Amino acid sequence: MSLLLALLDTVPSVVMESGAGEAAANAAQSAGAAAGQAAEAVTQAAQRSGGGLGTMGLILYILALVAIFYFFAIRPSKKREKELKNMQEAIKVGDDVMTSSGFYGKVTEVNDQVVIVEFGTNKGIRIPVKKSEIYGNKAPNMNGETESK
Repeated sequence: MSLLLALLDTVPSVVMESGAGEAAANAAQSAGAAAGQAAEAVTQAAQRSGGGLGTMGLILYILALVAIFYFFAIRPSKKREKELKNMQEAIKVGDDVMTSSGFYGKVTEVNDQVVIVEFGTNKGIRIPVKKSEIYGNKAPNMNGETESK
């Protein structure tokens, strides 16, 4: 748009010999005035029409996209992390748990950051596991039935 206005504002100057120069100068001056009026009319028409979204509309559009992204991506993720953290803090002796690697076991001891988990049917397999690596507080589904929520 600014390129169009710059082209309309520039008027070529013509140099003529003798008496024709004055007439040519008057013609060039009137053409320049007409071009300036046309550029001003185009500018005013663009301002009246709103020029699309405008700056404020663009800012509101970007803010709306950020809000949508927050409510559909960031907020649910933080909610899941908070629930997982609460579940990990509430682990007690005797709970059935699932580790991040997919192993199921029963908690036998609880320390500050580590729990001792007993795996399998053999009661001698006890492995220390960090609390942050426990992803579920549930027993394995051994009968093959699907869970219904």
